[in-house]
Amino acid sequence: MFQTTFLDYLKTELPANTSTIEAVATALDISYDAAHRRVSLKSKLSLDESIALAKYYNLSLDRLFETTSTEFVTIEKTKHIESEAELQQYFEDSYQSLLPLLQQKDSTLLYSAKDIPLFYNLNGDALSQFKYYVWLKLLDPQLANKSFDNFAPSPSLIIAGKQLGSLYSNLNTQEIWDITTVNSTLKQIHFYFQAGQVKSSTALQLCDLLQQLIISIFNKLMAEDHPFLLYYNELHLMNNNVLVSTPNNQLLYVPFTLLSYYKTEDKHTCKEAERFLTKQLQNSKLLNTAGEKERNRFFNKLHAKINALKQLIEATELLDFE
Repeated sequence: MFQTTFLDYLKTELPANTSTIEAVATALDISYDAAHRRVSLKSKLSLDESIALAKYYNLSLDRLFETTSTEFVTIEKTKHIESEAELQQYFEDSYQSLLPLLQQKDSTLLYSAKDIPLFYNLNGDALSQFKYYVWLKLLDPQLANKSFDNFAPSPSLIIAGKQLGSLYSNLNTQEIWDITTVNSTLKQIHFYFQAGQVKSSTALQLCDLLQQLIISIFNKLMAEDHPFLLYYNELHLMNNNVLVSTPNNQLLYVPFTLLSYYKTEDKHTCKEAERFLTKQLQNSKLLNTAGEKERNRFFNKLHAKINALKQLIEATELLDFE
């Protein structure tokens, strides 16, 4: 059954007028007769041959399970990050993974935002560089004792980040936020300020940039020509899951460490995630169409959090007990 499912999938992915037998023979470097026996199911495809075919024609082995079981899912894991070079590679790989999906007409991206979506922190400004600093500080032992003022990300890292962030600028996106979505960034600024790794003037600058980011998201929400929907959910905790949907398939990204994630194209799993996220949307307020009072109330709460941190930093600097 697996072989039949896999070969049927292969046929749908081959260019028009391409012989399946010829395709198998080419990929496996076997004779036409040997390929015919495998396509006609007279001979079994070995595991190595199945993997070779999948790699040669860029096929997902998830399909072997989609029609036979809903309990097993094939996933792909991003590489572990322990250096600036590996963070740059992560940006580049993520760009290459998303680009062909998001270039398809009518593609959408649904983001359950426990934290401010990654794409907003990749424009190369001081706030995005601070996020690079935080990520690498936790992942790269060489940065253990380096302050933010002495941290200088390479131009190639900034370029790779901007390239990934550019995918998000005009994309048809739906984001689900809560008031707590900004908390992790605020905590990071506060923590490294208290640890003496960020100067008070720099910490205040980061708060100002965070407020500018919130304002830009508000402006994007109000722009009638931008395909962006922002939902406010007071009930459920977000989890940073991302569901990309195209006319032909879906792809689910599930975080498992600070930046790394699992991704799968498994149809059953993506549909289950879509149903759950749809329920979240139904229990959320769409701020695009909400009344001015409700919309301003949400954004004012975000700004109040940022202002509270600014006041704490200024008070600490003024008192200077330590």
